Amino acid sequence: MKLKGKNILLGITGGIAAYKAAFLVRLLVKEGAQVKVVMTKLAKEFITPLTLATLSKNPILVDFFDPENGQWNSHVDLGSWSDLYVIAPATANSMGKMANAIADNLLLTTYLSAKCPVMLAPAMDLDMFRHPANLKNIETLKSYGNIIIDPDSGELASGLIGKGRMAEPEIITERIIDFFPQKKN
Repeated sequence: MKLKGKNILLGITGGIAAYKAAFLVRLLVKEGAQVKVVMTKLAKEFITPLTLATLSKNPILVDFFDPENGQWNSHVDLGSWSDLYVIAPATANSMGKMANAIADNLLLTTYLSAKCPVMLAPAMDLDMFRHPANLKNIETLKSYGNIIIDPDSGELASGLIGKGRMAEPEIITERIIDFFPQKKN
């Protein structure tokens, strides 16, 4: 239970690697973290909010308010609640918006108002990953203090082989655990 007492906000953007978020949530909860999930509308095409709500034991946030009852989902409160905001997968589209302060969804407005450190796990096809504009955005995000978990190399959803696969949930979990100082017994 190396993350006991830690509040982890997990942001999920719309890429095929979103399916790995279920495994990541499970690992974080197993380590004792309190996990809340904010996801983009496109991410719901890859993994359901029901799956993530069941695993995190928290409602999933997608919109600024609940259309059923008008309850406001405050991006400011989410950013204040979190000890760490992890965005996994982080698509080229979302990272480009983060690098340029474009806040057109709850995940991005939460990013811009987060008072906690932010960790990103990029995921995209190899040509997208190595495109100069994407590499520039990653460098910009690093210059803002964001922690980047390098993507793995291997077979991609396109069938191509190269760098761009989101790091495995176990690796991301290890990086999160390593981020927080551990108490000595």
